[in-house]
Amino acid sequence: MRVLALDVGSSSVRAVPYDERAREVGEAAHETYEPSLGPDGSAELDADELVEACRAVLDAAGSAYDALAISCFWHSLLLLDGGNRPLTPVLLWQDRRSATQAEQLARRLDGERVHQRTGCVLHPSYWPAKLAWLVDERPDTFARAKRAVSFGDHLFLHLSGELRTTLSSASGTGLVDLRARAWDRELLDAIKLDPALLPPIDDDPVGTVYPAIGDGACSNLGAGCTTADRAALMIGTSGAYRVLREGEPQTRPGLFSYFLDERHVVEGGAVSDGGNLLAWLHRALGAAPTADRPPVSHGLTFLPLLGGERSTGWNPRATGAVTGLRLGTGAADLAQAALEGIAYRLADIADGLPEVEEIVATGRALLTSPEWMQLCADVLGRPVAASDVREGSARGAAVHVLERLGIEPEPAPLGETYEPDLERTAIYAAARARQRDLYERLF
Repeated sequence: MRVLALDVGSSSVRAVPYDERAREVGEAAHETYEPSLGPDGSAELDADELVEACRAVLDAAGSAYDALAISCFWHSLLLLDGGNRPLTPVLLWQDRRSATQAEQLARRLDGERVHQRTGCVLHPSYWPAKLAWLVDERPDTFARAKRAVSFGDHLFLHLSGELRTTLSSASGTGLVDLRARAWDRELLDAIKLDPALLPPIDDDPVGTVYPAIGDGACSNLGAGCTTADRAALMIGTSGAYRVLREGEPQTRPGLFSYFLDERHVVEGGAVSDGGNLLAWLHRALGAAPTADRPPVSHGLTFLPLLGGERSTGWNPRATGAVTGLRLGTGAADLAQAALEGIAYRLADIADGLPEVEEIVATGRALLTSPEWMQLCADVLGRPVAASDVREGSARGAAVHVLERLGIEPEPAPLGETYEPDLERTAIYAAARARQRDLYERLF
């Protein structure tokens, strides 16, 4: 039995082959691309180019597999015409142009009730605000639309010939009633959205092709974080702290709740700055993290919201900020403060999931930086075990398909465990408080 996992991220796509034990059994094929990020807050990918990138890696991977599993980035949106051709680019979760619409919806609706029903807040990351923005700013395009889909749905249509969305993908839109496992009628009525625009929710495969599930759920599954007491701490392009568990959804202040499938819930929070912030520092300042620097030795407070804020405040207008700059401040100081600042934000999310007993680090940016993993352990004051899975989301997609086929994969391997330095934990606790104070003063 061989499963090919297609892992579609916001900056690259990989095709990774796995055997029936969910072990890699060949070379991965990959393609990279760059989202278009505009000064107006736009964040887009070209749908046709992205489909071609996916086809290219599938062609490179060959046809020697029994099933195709797909992991795809959550929260994307594009409109299709009557011929299922894209009318818009793929709007990514980073796209912040719908901030005004998110605020208007929050004023009109009971945001807490929406959060309780959908597991999502009214925020530009999700579909309600994005759809309202398209109605306001692209009315002619919206009037021509026959479908509103995620990129994962669009890709599945190309690969299988059928249009559908999984419960996992749908739950990341902010338009699903989690307990009914269906599109939320009250919210659709409030934003005057015709339900006919939405794809059917259906997790069944077409032949050997399985529809896409959310990459965050796949990341937890691939790293073996599948119980409420074991969290995945992920830093890739962005960052997240999540648990995956069986049972019914619950919503907690500042956190999200999505699905992997009918029986499994994903809970936690996400930050918009991760490896992308380090890439920005390198591009803008030539800054890179330096090992073995004393904690908070730079005298800075860095609020890592350059990509906007998600958990825990979900402020659609929040932006990055730095205080404490002096003439002696250098690029290495800014890089260190940025890494620390991201860890503080993730620690705030961790505070909202107190039942977690084990933390597993995953994500390319984190796993390639032992210094960052040690920093996270120190900030959290908890041991952090490095995942020994090279491609967490890809493996998770393969595991999901194998389990649906009645095949039990082997457990996800772990690597080194990073023990916290509790003296540093106390220093970082004070710095976390300063970061919270800065946020409250600004937003």
